[in-house]
Amino acid sequence: MSFKTKESRLLLVLGTFFVANAILSEFIGVKIFTVEGTLGIKHFDINLMGVKGLSFNMSAGVLTWPLIFIMTDIINEYFGVKQVRFLSIITALLISYAFVIVGAAMNLTPADFWINQKINGQSTNMNNAFAGIFGQGMWIIVGSIVAFIIGQIADVLIFHKIKKITGDRALWLRATGSTLVSQFIDSFVVIFIAFYLNPQYNWSWQMVAAIGLVNYTYKFVVAILMTPILYVVHSIIDGYLGKDLSQRLIKMAGRG
Repeated sequence: MSFKTKESRLLLVLGTFFVANAILSEFIGVKIFTVEGTLGIKHFDINLMGVKGLSFNMSAGVLTWPLIFIMTDIINEYFGVKQVRFLSIITALLISYAFVIVGAAMNLTPADFWINQKINGQSTNMNNAFAGIFGQGMWIIVGSIVAFIIGQIADVLIFHKIKKITGDRALWLRATGSTLVSQFIDSFVVIFIAFYLNPQYNWSWQMVAAIGLVNYTYKFVVAILMTPILYVVHSIIDGYLGKDLSQRLIKMAGRG
């Protein structure tokens, strides 16, 4: 496909944005933030399945994951299942490649002048800081990649199942519905692999279920709130492609 056509340029932009956000999510995801603290409200004290004192402490990766699922649904809508699967496989490989390169960088011998520096007036071991930020454990890496692949497969399948029932109507239903299911899977698979199967943590299934449900509650709310953005992106793309080309692509994508 030549990148001289509108549809090829659109796929290039959507695909690039999709891959970039997926890789970005993996690396910013090491930071855990408090939703309540960020919003300036009192922390929740949730007791769930025997696990006490839970609140909405989320990985910073949730900033970009909703955008990834929107891109998944948009690419699915205009270019079909095969393109989403191809991009998902490429993205999983690139995430793995990124972690290999970061691991190699962590093993480089640091320059003496670089190790000890002052940040905000405090002496900081830069090599330890670099390792702490980028050095995610193997179980977390495997968990996030597996969750990404399973979530993407579920998303595209459910999207097309709903589309067969609704036709071109109810974009919000097939897009939001598929996202809610894939986010549910993602919420539990990562925790299950990284903290339940991992002998270093060996969490109980109650802990996995409780934290997974809290995380999914946040993602559920965000997915609903992001629905209008899906329509905005859809409208921009339709305006760029033109009505005839847009409808032709959607029709071809629906064939699989």
